[in-house]
Amino acid sequence: MTTQVGIVGYGLYLPSTRMSAAEISDATGGVWSEQAVIDKLGIISKPVPGPGDGTQEMGAKAALDALARTGVDATEIDAIICVGEEWKEYPLTTSALYIQDAIGAVNAWGVDVANRCCTTLTALKMAKDMLIADPDLTTIMIAGGYRNGDFVDYTDSTVSMMFDLGAGGGAFIVRKDMDENLILGAHQVSDGSLVHTAGVEIGGITRPFTPDTVDEGYKSLRLLDAPRMKERLNEISLPTWYHCIDESLRKSGGLTRADIDYLGILHFKRSQHLAMLADLGLTPDQSTYLEDYGHIGQVDQMLTIHLGLEQGKIRDGSLITLIAAGIGYSWASTCVRWGKA
Repeated sequence: MTTQVGIVGYGLYLPSTRMSAAEISDATGGVWSEQAVIDKLGIISKPVPGPGDGTQEMGAKAALDALARTGVDATEIDAIICVGEEWKEYPLTTSALYIQDAIGAVNAWGVDVANRCCTTLTALKMAKDMLIADPDLTTIMIAGGYRNGDFVDYTDSTVSMMFDLGAGGGAFIVRKDMDENLILGAHQVSDGSLVHTAGVEIGGITRPFTPDTVDEGYKSLRLLDAPRMKERLNEISLPTWYHCIDESLRKSGGLTRADIDYLGILHFKRSQHLAMLADLGLTPDQSTYLEDYGHIGQVDQMLTIHLGLEQGKIRDGSLITLIAAGIGYSWASTCVRWGKA
């Protein structure tokens, strides 16, 4: 009999501090008007970190929220896969172990994984595969925090695609032998030729901090090779994403795009969101546009499920297709059948 793996529940943490479209406009020096930020970039406002909102801490708060929502005891967790970003309280510390201690998961071991904004979908596949393969694992916590927006220079119009970066934490609890919220097919594609086309330019081994570059370094999330990145993405991004979607559906028992009830899309510009829905034969009511949240990296997957349930767009029996893309460049799609199997 095939082992079934499902999502017990989710958790979220969103900072109370927010940045509005008007404030983003001001940060660009008026290059982007408030209305353009809303209409074109698709941001009404977004959460940004306040005091104490470290990456590890936000992941831990989301994990605690997941425990509270589901009633799962922290001692039941066998492993923690942290999907939090590398920008965190202290470099070279393991965020999964911070979360383990913060939530009291004394029986768990932990590991950090990093695939940029694809990390949550990567972790869902890893967790499912681990639970099927290892008889000693029953319950896995996936959790992490995100605040890469700290590195955005709003006066650099070449990175307007990153003006939506927000902050928050998200968590999933995944368990085997489930009969609801089943994780079905997943598919991922990577193109390593784009690995150094976007990233934080200053502060690493290639361009270490110097006394003269510290201030610049903390605002150096940039397109490192904009022509190469844009040319390649224009050529392959949407076809690759649609390939991932179609393959995740096929691996879910021969399903097709017509079977999708809810598309969990990370945040990107408004026109692209609407175009993708149209290409897939879906309506805006079959997704949630994150204009009140911006893009919180790999937390978008937890957030879109939360909002879909809250707004009645996800019901028992709904087929959810979660999609993500991360600089580097990676694309991913994972299908989940919500409710009772």
